[in-house]
Parts: sequence; structure tokens; C-alpha cells
Amino acid sequence: MCGIVGILGRGEVAARLVAGLRRLEYRGYDSAGICLVGSDGFVRRRAEGKLANLEARLAAEPAHGASGIAHTRWATHGRPSEVNAHPHIVGDVAVVHNGIIENFRPLREALEAEGRVFTSETDTEVIAHLVARELERGHPPVAAVQAVLPQLHGAFALALLFRNEPDLLIGARLGAPLTVGFGDGEAYLGSDALALADLTQEVSYLEDGDWVILRRGAVEIRDRENRPVTRPRIRSGLSGALVEKGNYRHFMLKEIHEQPLVVAQTLQSYLKPLDGQVALPIPDARLENVGRVTIVACGTSFYAGMVARYWLERFARVAVDIDVASEFRYREPVLEPGGLALFISQSGETADTLAALRHARAEGQTIAAVVNVPTSSMAREADILLPTHAGPEIGVASTKAFTCQLAVLAALAANLARARGRLSREEEREIVTHLAEAPAAMNAALALDPAIAALAPLVAPARDVLYLGRGPDYPMALEGALKLKEISYIHAEGYAAGEMKHGPIALIDEAVPVIVLAPSGPLFEKTVSNMQEVRARGGKVILISDREGLAAAGDGCLATLEMPRTHPLIAPLVYAVPVQLLAYHVAVAKGTDVDQPRNLAKSVTVE
Repeated sequence: MCGIVGILGRGEVAARLVAGLRRLEYRGYDSAGICLVGSDGFVRRRAEGKLANLEARLAAEPAHGASGIAHTRWATHGRPSEVNAHPHIVGDVAVVHNGIIENFRPLREALEAEGRVFTSETDTEVIAHLVARELERGHPPVAAVQAVLPQLHGAFALALLFRNEPDLLIGARLGAPLTVGFGDGEAYLGSDALALADLTQEVSYLEDGDWVILRRGAVEIRDRENRPVTRPRIRSGLSGALVEKGNYRHFMLKEIHEQPLVVAQTLQSYLKPLDGQVALPIPDARLENVGRVTIVACGTSFYAGMVARYWLERFARVAVDIDVASEFRYREPVLEPGGLALFISQSGETADTLAALRHARAEGQTIAAVVNVPTSSMAREADILLPTHAGPEIGVASTKAFTCQLAVLAALAANLARARGRLSREEEREIVTHLAEAPAAMNAALALDPAIAALAPLVAPARDVLYLGRGPDYPMALEGALKLKEISYIHAEGYAAGEMKHGPIALIDEAVPVIVLAPSGPLFEKTVSNMQEVRARGGKVILISDREGLAAAGDGCLATLEMPRTHPLIAPLVYAVPVQLLAYHVAVAKGTDVDQPRNLAKSVTVE
């Protein structure tokens, strides 16, 4: 969600702050702003809407200073507007904030009772007033922040700038990530290392509860008990070039086309193709007694987990539960001793999933995390880290992170099956062979891009769209519907094909396109039978299958899309490509904001 950049520089920093915000646009936002401190005190510029609006404001009203903070806001408390945009200034302090202050209402009421006047609807302004009050009482900035942090409940990352101390920047995190960057006579803060990619390669990741005092010549990190601590300095290995679109019109399209490469890179970490072996960084002895797996995730990652359930139960013959992270803790799940709890997240910072992870740990579960950011909170807290290697994903609608998750989960299923004695040597070799075929099959699916673009005008006018699939293609139907909803704003639903007759078939008429995912295989005939029920009621079917499936399905579809023939194991990875491309081209046809769809954020770091 929201993005933070802070710089203590040796020269003008306004342009560099905006460039840092540009690298954070992928998170989603609805307003932006910067605040600099110079010889004349604070200079603030804010704008509602896209970053281009802030840049236009700065072009008309330049801002100068060698120290500054910047922010892209995704509205939580208070509507999107310039007055609610960050940074917030009260007295001698300016604040930017990611997250939610859950107790902001009683804090605000107490401050208003003292006569303090608020100018925005945000919870963030409470922080600025609390710190300003401490400054007015004569406390220096570090002591003021130290006094305020324990009063804040919720999830937050903060950066604070002070009018009378331009060589000081303070950051703090609780539940939301924050990164410290080190430069030559400079210091930086960022929501993540990517925000700082063009400023520095040397970073430290704050732990939960940490806060940091930055000066140009020194950085001091303290923990939640206010004890000085040392956090490792590492090289981020990130480059600003990673957030360039290249020759693609949108980041989403670029990331869809990157999938064969990044899936291959991911599989290289988990397979030994020459030996025909799965090679996860987990000793078999650690998995051989796992009797139940609990999968927890949100959104697209949840659908990856649904596919994984089919693989785990089929190959490893282990019982699998799956839950959306936002519900997991609140239904008080029964977690068996010795169970494996598997958490899936692109960012590794999703608030609901992280809270569920901590709940499962308290219940004695072994924690495994499938994440795309190996330095994230989930990665650091997991017993078993299973990183994907998708690289930074800028488009808000997840594509390459999803298929890399599937690749890791398929390898995990085979690894667990072997550890439990459910997989013969020959069966393992066969699985490895098929997984190694996935990148080439995905590349063949990408070659259908022009044909998929031609289907977009058939779907774009619809108000409602249905997706159908069976077995592992059922969660792919859910994922296809989610992608279409996210970026084209068309209402779409995914269903298990056999469930149509139990209610959803009432929705069918000639105005509702029905996308059917039906690769040839053991479930093909039943899926086509359900498809025929749709066609018999006037439904307009777009069938996505291979040559054998299209031939067997007969005529009568509104349109068909011929996919490469794939083994059922890798079909979810391959069939992800057409549902992603269809959503993309429909969104382009409708003229929506593909990379930054309305109301959505890339990383949801609040519950």
C-alpha cells in the first residue's frame, strides 16, 4: 500500500524523493506529497491523484532543501484529497505514515479536548500532534518520539522530519516494513529496498518494533524496549532498471511475458533435472512425520494455495486445510501438534497473513513461507523459507509472482511426497521432467497473445462474466475472475463447473460470456458436459483447451483458444497465461488503469 521515502542528502533532494516515489507507484496510491526542510523551514507540496500531479505542482512551485520525506498514500482514514495527503505538519514536525493507528479516535478526542485543532480526517495527523506536543513541552525530537511510540496501537511505518534539526530523520516500524539505507555522507529511509534502489545498495531491514535515528554521519537503531541494537547491513542487489517497462505498454504485460524466464529461474532452485530429483532446502527427515498441512494466504496467493492442495493430497497423501488469512485466527482453528503451516505471500508483509503466521507459531506449528521477498517479515520468521524468484512485480494485479508460487508449491508437494514415502524414484523423476517442461509450455501459450487480444471485444461489453473449471482448473477459474475484476472492473465469478447446476446457471443468458478452462485429461469430459448445459441455455462460451479438447468439444462456442498440450501437473502454470492476458486485453479495451487499478494496493499491510 502506501509508500515512504526519506533522504538526508548533501544537496537538493526534491527530484530524488519524487524518483523514489516513482519506484513505489506499483503499490497503488491515490495522492502524493513531499516535505523538505531548508533555511526557511518546512516546504511542503501535495497533490491528489497520480504522481504526475505532484510533479506538475513542483514544476510550478519548486521546493528546495537537502533533507526531506515523501509519501504515496492509499486512503484508509479519510477520503483521497490534498488535505488528507501526507506529509502532515504540526508545529515543528512533519510525518509520513504507512498503516493504521487503531486507537487514533480516543487519542484524537483527548487532543481536541486540550484545544488542539485538526486539519485532516486522517489517523496520521494524531501522530504529528502527539510529537508536536512533546516538542512544545521542551523535549528534544528523539525523546519526543520515544514518548509517543508506546501510545500508538496498530500497524505502522513512520518517517519524521524536524523543522529545527535538518540533520535528523527518525523512522519507526510496527507491523509495516521499513528499510534503512546508507550512503556516502547521506542516509535514507524507504518502505522497501526497491524504493532506495537508485540511492544505495547498502541497507538494513528494521525488525518489528524497531525505531531508528538517522543523521548524515551516524545511524542508531533501537528496539521496542529502547535498547540500542545492530541490524545486519546487506547489499540489496536491486536496481532502478527493474521498474522499467522496456518496450511494453504496461508493467503487467511485461510481467506476464517474463513468466517463462522467472518460472525457470525459480525451478532451478528446487529441481535437479539431470538427477530427476526435487531438491528443496528441507531434509526429508523434517517432513516425514507431517500429518496435516494448513495453508493460509490472501487473494491470488490463496488460489495458488488451492492448487497446491490438489497436489499435496494427490502426491503426498497428506490432509490439507486452507483458509483465507483474514478469517484464519477468528475461527479458532484446531491445529494438530507436528503440523506444517504454509503461508504464501508475494510481499511477505501482508498483515493478515503475517498475523496468522504468528498465531500458528504460537500453536506449535512448523512454519513454511513461500514469498517473493527473502528479506521480508514472513521470510525472517519462518522455519522453512521457500523463496520464489519472480523479481520485483510492479503491476498491482499479480501475474509472475503467482506462477512462481505455483512452481515452488509443486516442488514442495513432490518433496513432501518423497519424504513421506509416497513417491517412487521413477515417479519423482517424472514429476521433475514435467515441471522442467513448464517454461517452454508457458512460452508457447504467450505466442497466443494476438489471438487472445482478438477475444477482448467479445468480453469487454459484458457486465458479468463467469469462469468454469474442475480440479486444479477450478482455482484457476477463480484466479481468472479475480484478474478480470481487478483491472477491468467487470463483475466476474469463478465456479467449479459441476456447481453450475446448483444455482449459478440461473445467471446464464446471451449477455454473459462464460470462460471455460478445460485442458484434455481425466476431468475433461465432465467439464465439457457442464459447458453443454451452459450452451443449451444460450450462454456464450469461450473455450480454452488444447487441440484434442477442442476437437472433442464440438462446435457451438462463441470462440475457442487452442493451448499447447500439457501434462495435468503443469496445466495450472500454463493456463494462467491466457486468463491473465484476457484480463489485460479487456482492461486495455475498456481504457482502465491496468497497472494501478482503482482502490487496490500491491501490498496490504493493514488488517
